[in-house]
Amino acid sequence: MPWQTLLNRRERLPANPDLAEGFATLLHQLGTVTPFELAVVGARLMATPGLAFLVGYQAALRMLWPSAPLSLGALCATEQRSLRVADMQTRLSDLRVSGRKDFVTAGDAADWLLIAARSEAPDGDPRLSLAVVYPDEPGVRLEKLPAIALMPDVSHGRVFLDNAQCELLAGDGWEAYVKPFRTLEDIYVLSAMTAWLYGVGQDNDWPHTLQLRLLALLAGCAEVSRQAPNNPAGHVLLGGLFAQFDGLKADLNEALAEGPPQWAAMWTRDQAVMELAAGARGKRLAKALAGVSSS
Repeated sequence: MPWQTLLNRRERLPANPDLAEGFATLLHQLGTVTPFELAVVGARLMATPGLAFLVGYQAALRMLWPSAPLSLGALCATEQRSLRVADMQTRLSDLRVSGRKDFVTAGDAADWLLIAARSEAPDGDPRLSLAVVYPDEPGVRLEKLPAIALMPDVSHGRVFLDNAQCELLAGDGWEAYVKPFRTLEDIYVLSAMTAWLYGVGQDNDWPHTLQLRLLALLAGCAEVSRQAPNNPAGHVLLGGLFAQFDGLKADLNEALAEGPPQWAAMWTRDQAVMELAAGARGKRLAKALAGVSSS
């Protein structure tokens, strides 16, 4: 990544309640960028932690599907709070998909949807495919859910599918997409949130040592972003980055408390997003450490 772009970037885009329009504005301002540049430089421009999170999420989607359209998208996998393939009821048949997906990040604003759908033969072991669905197609209905306390500026929605036409992505839906996305989202959301905090630090003259530690964390994120999401060594490195991020909390809270109150209020409200997948990360790290030590 051209780090000078981040170091010299001082402007911030105003928050846009229309998430799709706001993301289009960001892409227009950034021009052609890699997913990591999108996550880091894009998040630096965001007005809130929630919008920075959304940029990181979009960057992860582009690592998952490099041919993704240049517009807001969403991965639709969770059903009834579960990601287990055997629990999913959404079905694919002859390039038609039917079912329901819950709690889709920015789903109501998305221009394209990646749908994890069961596709095994009758009586076969559960198997997933990943289908691309466009919201304006017949048989697709989006429902916006009420805002929650965490990141209220990023909407969530339900997706209802009734024999909706779709396109299929190559590869197994679980191994090639849903499973690695957990790792990709961790990498790119951590990168985005760190970049957002670095921007707040730049704008408010935080101690140089704290700004430098945030930059060092971003440099580590750049390296981990180059690792395959199924690489155990990459999971170990990612675990180290999250430990590094956790070690910054006290200094971050102190710096925020000494600055304009709006930044501290936003971060206090939204920082819990970094803990949402902590349990899954811990299990993945333990498995990776065991694999690395035994090799």
